Amino acid sequence: MFKTGLAVALALFAASIIGFRSNVFAGFAAVFAMQPSIYQSFKTIVKQLQANFIGVLTATVLSYSIGNDPITVGIAVVIVISLCRFLKLEKSAVSISLIAVISVMETTDMEIYLFALMRFSSLMLGILSAFIVNLLFIPPKYETKLFQSINHITSEVLQWLRVTTRHLSDDPSLKKEIKRIGSELKRVDEVYSLLAEEQIYFHKNRSMRARKLVVFRQLIKVTNKSYEVLKSIQSVDNRANLIPELIRKNLVKEIDIVIHAHEHILLGFMGKIKRDEEHSIQYLSDSSIPKLVDGLLEMYQANESDYLTFLPLATILMSYHHELEHLQRLLNSYDQFHSNEKLELIKSRDLE
Repeated sequence: MFKTGLAVALALFAASIIGFRSNVFAGFAAVFAMQPSIYQSFKTIVKQLQANFIGVLTATVLSYSIGNDPITVGIAVVIVISLCRFLKLEKSAVSISLIAVISVMETTDMEIYLFALMRFSSLMLGILSAFIVNLLFIPPKYETKLFQSINHITSEVLQWLRVTTRHLSDDPSLKKEIKRIGSELKRVDEVYSLLAEEQIYFHKNRSMRARKLVVFRQLIKVTNKSYEVLKSIQSVDNRANLIPELIRKNLVKEIDIVIHAHEHILLGFMGKIKRDEEHSIQYLSDSSIPKLVDGLLEMYQANESDYLTFLPLATILMSYHHELEHLQRLLNSYDQFHSNEKLELIKSRDLE
C-alpha cells in the first residue's frame, strides 16, 4: 500500500514539474503499473510500454480518421482490448492501454498528435515512477513474510492436532478452521512463487539463495503434510472407538512424536533453541509408524473392514514423518554451507 502511494505521489510531482496539462493520468498509470516484486516490475514494464503505445496509437489514428465522439471511443476500446489479448498482455497492461485511449480521445484544442504525445509521456512517467519505487524503495521482504506465514500456520495446525487427537475439539469449529487454513496455505504458495521469481544480481548469493529456496519449499511441504494429517483425523474422529484402545494410544503417541519433532526443527531454524541434529533425529527415530500400519492391515485382513478407514491416516502420518526427516537433512546441509546466514524476523507488512 505504502509503495503504491509513494509511486503515485512521485508520478504527480514529476508531472507537475515537467508541466503536463493533466497530471492525473500519470497517477493512474502508477497505480496500475505497480507490481508486487522487483522481478515482476522488470518482467512487465516492457509490456506496459507496449500497451501504452498501442492505446495511444489506436486513439490517434481513430481521432484523425473518424473523430472522438463516444461511439468512436467505444470502438477504440474494443480494438485495443482485442490487440492486448492477442499479444497476451497482463491485466495491468490492458488497464494502462485503456487509460491511454480515453486520455488521448479527450476533447482538446491542441493538435491531435501533440496531445497524444503529451498523454503518452504522462503515462510513461507513471509507469517509470512505479518501476523506480519498486526497484529502489522498500524492497519486499518475501523471505521473512513467507517464513512467518509458515510458522504461524504450522503452529495452528499442530495445536489443533493436539486438541483433536484427545477428542477435545468442537467439530464445527474445526471444520471452519480447516477451510481457513487451506486458504492460507494457498497464499503461502503465492508468496513462495514471488520469492522464487526474485532475481539475484550478485553471483556470490546465488548458491545460498538456491539452497534457501529448497529449504522453504520443504518447509511448505511439511506444513501441508501436517494439514493433511489434521484433515484425516477430523474425518475419522467420530469412529475412533472402532479400533482397540492400544492401537488408538499408539496412534496418538506417533502423532505426538512427529509434532514434537516438527516444533523442534522450526525452533532450531529460527534460532530460538540450539540446532541439535541428534535430538531431532532421535525424536523421529523413536517413531514406530510402520508397526502401526502393519497392525491396521492385520486387523483388516481378519475381515474387520472398518479398520481400513484408519489406514489412510496412518499412511499420511508415515509420509509426514518421511518429509520431516528430509527437512532435517536439508537444514543440516544448509548449515554446512551457510552457518552464518540468519533469517531476519520482522513484523509482517503488506506486499505493496
